Amino acid sequence: MAYVSINGEQYEKELLDLAKQHTTGQGEGKLSKDEVKALFASAQDGRGVTDTEKKTLAYIRQNFAFTDAAASDFDKAYAAL
Repeated sequence: MAYVSINGEQYEKELLDLAKQHTTGQGEGKLSKDEVKALFASAQDGRGVTDTEKKTLAYIRQNFAFTDAAASDFDKAYAAL
């Protein structure tokens, strides 16, 4: 698993890359419900969601734009971790 350091904090590169991929290029630049589902599927790729993956998801929530429906889905999924 690869990591990236942002402001001295370590985050999972795969999750950040996925969020960036979904918010650049064509489209409105916001994460959609399907893309939120893909983020959580990626985070749950092992035995469970690690602390680094949780921290990365929280970073994504604070630093990326979401559609209203996606933001709601994200918050519910994150609370269930």
